[in-house]
Amino acid sequence: MTQSHDTPSHAESPFKGKTGLTRVWNAFRYSLAGLSAAYRHEDAFRQEVLLAAILIPLALFCPVTPVEKAVMIAAVLLVIIVELLNSAVEAAIDRISLDRHLLSKRAKDIGSAAVLIALLNVFIVWALILLPLL
Repeated sequence: MTQSHDTPSHAESPFKGKTGLTRVWNAFRYSLAGLSAAYRHEDAFRQEVLLAAILIPLALFCPVTPVEKAVMIAAVLLVIIVELLNSAVEAAIDRISLDRHLLSKRAKDIGSAAVLIALLNVFIVWALILLPLL
């Protein structure tokens, strides 16, 4: 059975239905909880946060234009975003079943590939911006 577009969101999920500042405050708290959980439980996330803690200040002090600095920082933050999504996919798959399954492996491998592409993006962006300075 499909839900009508007129169905209130709280009928679809007990976690939906808040509006205004309450929704914004709750979303902020859930986001902080997600960042905290990722930091506590995901080694790769901690490593990428360390990478960001090094590269973002380095970008700020590079002798490049403000737009180039922004692009360098955005590339680094994209790795964090992709890692969070990858970790969420992995957690959801593990919640469904810890059994080995071809589709579970495929989903996890695709998430890992997304992180790899994001990391390659950092390398390419930084190289294209910094190599002309040498």
